[in-house]
Amino acid sequence: MSARTFALYTALYTALILGLILAFFTSVVLGPASIDVREGLMGLVGVGPEPVVVVMQEIRLPRAILGVLIGMTLGLSGAVLQGYLRNPLAEPGLVGVSASASLGAVIAIYSGLATLFPMALPLLALAGAAVSGVLVQMLSGKGQALTLILAGVAISSIASALTSLALNMSSNPFAAMEIVFWMLGSLEDRSMEHIKLAVPFMVVGWLMLASVGKDLDLLTLGEDTAVSMGVNMKRLSFTVITGVAASVGAATAVAGAIGFVGLFVPHVMRPLVGNQPSKLLFPSALAGGILLSLADVGVRVITPDSNLKLGVVTALIGAPFFLWLVLSTGRRELQWR
Repeated sequence: MSARTFALYTALYTALILGLILAFFTSVVLGPASIDVREGLMGLVGVGPEPVVVVMQEIRLPRAILGVLIGMTLGLSGAVLQGYLRNPLAEPGLVGVSASASLGAVIAIYSGLATLFPMALPLLALAGAAVSGVLVQMLSGKGQALTLILAGVAISSIASALTSLALNMSSNPFAAMEIVFWMLGSLEDRSMEHIKLAVPFMVVGWLMLASVGKDLDLLTLGEDTAVSMGVNMKRLSFTVITGVAASVGAATAVAGAIGFVGLFVPHVMRPLVGNQPSKLLFPSALAGGILLSLADVGVRVITPDSNLKLGVVTALIGAPFFLWLVLSTGRRELQWR
């Protein structure tokens, strides 16, 4: 790596890290309650009026932490899947984890377990993600990209159909409304208990996904070439699917389905780091944390009384980009032909 390239990467990483820190503190100090910045920061460490301390430590801090962690999870997972599948349209929901985790949460709400035991909702969502990961692993066989995509789409379709069935059969309109609102994705009313539940799975997933960078670089040369250079496709498939299932499953379990971050962020970062997948992983994780934190700030500050869900905001950001990406990809293929 030349000195100029090293300097550019250093500047990019520094900017992203500082941006993530700034986004985190912005998420902590800004909210619908009018609390002075200095008073809010003092409240974080337990100093000041009790209402301020409660708001900062029990409402804003867990929400800000989850915003960063979930954003990093989605950004990293999207970058890994795009590299592994060699498909610019790949994103974490493609392997069925989000839909299956959502189904687990819906079962908790529909059965009433979430009312009797609040943590039953994220626990069943994690169980749904785990089942999805096992099924995709079994169906994908030797880890071929096309088989993996088809298996993920099939599992997502089944999970979505069962979720729709639960909504259709629900005799309690309040339960149906709760299911719909949860599926839209939100960080509202989250606590440190949710963080304690999700973080171990996220960290395991991050470590697994971060370990495949070299294999993803070799995979850009073609699957046959990568195998001839020592890449074990079955092991790579297991690591990617398990890492995505653990981290994205945990994120979905505590926040609901939040889409498009894993699709949008890697594409924004790719021109800044080049086409080497291993160099895209860390920047995508940092940028994902920044995007989701700022989106959550917008939900709280811009529309404090409308109960706008975070997943709706990310969809409004990501869907037009997705459409542009599909159209531009189609134009490139037509020109190539």
